[in-house]
Amino acid sequence: MAAQLAPLHYDVIVIGGGPGGYVCAIRLGQFGKKTLVVERDKLGGVCLNVGCIPSKALIHASKVYSKAKGGAAIGIVANDLAVDMAKMISWKDGITSKLSSGIGQLLKGNQVDVLTGSARFAGPGRLVVTKADGSLQEVVAQDVVIATGSTPIQIPGFVYDQKTILDSTGALALSEIPMTMAVLGGGVIGLELGDVFARLGTQVTVVEAMDRLLASLDPDLVRPVQQKQAKMGVKHLLGHKAMSWQQLPDGKAELKLQDSKGAVLKLVVDKVLVAVGRRPNSSDLGLEAVGLKPNTRGFIEVDECLRTAIPHIFAIGDVVGQPMLAHKASKEGEVAAEVIAGHKGARMDVACIPNVVYTDPEIATVGPMLFELEAQGKKTKTGRFHFAALGRAMTANAGEGFARVIADEKTGVVIGVQIVGAEASELIASAGLAVEMAATAQDIALTVHAHPTLAEALLEAALAASGQPLHQLK
Repeated sequence: MAAQLAPLHYDVIVIGGGPGGYVCAIRLGQFGKKTLVVERDKLGGVCLNVGCIPSKALIHASKVYSKAKGGAAIGIVANDLAVDMAKMISWKDGITSKLSSGIGQLLKGNQVDVLTGSARFAGPGRLVVTKADGSLQEVVAQDVVIATGSTPIQIPGFVYDQKTILDSTGALALSEIPMTMAVLGGGVIGLELGDVFARLGTQVTVVEAMDRLLASLDPDLVRPVQQKQAKMGVKHLLGHKAMSWQQLPDGKAELKLQDSKGAVLKLVVDKVLVAVGRRPNSSDLGLEAVGLKPNTRGFIEVDECLRTAIPHIFAIGDVVGQPMLAHKASKEGEVAAEVIAGHKGARMDVACIPNVVYTDPEIATVGPMLFELEAQGKKTKTGRFHFAALGRAMTANAGEGFARVIADEKTGVVIGVQIVGAEASELIASAGLAVEMAATAQDIALTVHAHPTLAEALLEAALAASGQPLHQLK
């Protein structure tokens, strides 16, 4: 039996050192709380180490290659262009390592301790941490914050071996560019990584069970992405389910697919990326020891202060539900820390959470979709401006997409903003500020925007929503 060390006592224990957990811990340290972070792997969690950051590094690198390869149209001819995939992966790994180390320094600088291992509840305010060497460490605290994140969902029969059947972690670690790849799932992760490998030269086939890609978004936002992928040679098999697969003698994978009418199709590829969503990490925490039970989908339910049903236990991030986004987790971490520190009025009170899909072109939104507002019977007025008519977009050879401002029909208050186009991920921040402050479309229209910039797309969309289009006809 593994040796158990004497208990360590803290004010707060944060389980998980991802973007929710470490931000929460930093705030707690700043509020004078003696805090411990228990992390089973690397600081920064999935987002920093095998998710947001490494995927964006490969997205950037693949775009550099693609733009250089297609530069003839603007007078740049790149001969003998090649990709050193191993070096690209090494560069990506260097970024994640540096950032993870930086988080460790931030925690230390805010007097937060870190313990590496897997934590389980042993009772209210008591956890047992199993360290890598098998030794057990009991830790005790008044308050506990669960920030354990999520894990890729597996399709029955498609067990991850990270050789042929990959999850996003395995795909981000490939040292060679596969000739062919099937991406199971036409959601955010599938399309982002499908984009990466298609730009690098892989023949990509996206297999999606639903009849369209990115089903949570308005169809016209997705259309420019789908069209550009098709131009790159990406095939989209919509309304198709992956039923099974087998390894062929040459090492390739033969997939058995079924369409919505029951017809069977076989697809042979080198690699299979499974990207059908993520599930919360709530099943191995010993929650039964404190009487806390996740809902039927595995999420831990919380109130607006991030409190669970059990006193002094909080939960944040992916483990509490959608949207499963790093910046949402970070905000929840700050709120939970404020509540624990006794700040009056602290609660999760935000008008919108920005959502970004890092495809090419990018998609970024704040607020509800048009189809959601229409289903609610909400009366709105909208303004749209296409990047193709924007000077800065033309000079960047990035004319795909548009910006759309959605405002309340009566008050003009901005309800939501949607952008599909170059640098949408950067442009959405000012749109989020407008929604958060209940600005009107006229407020945006009256704000002078620098010229020439991509941000003028928002200005022009707001002008159109206000009934005063400038650089387009009514």
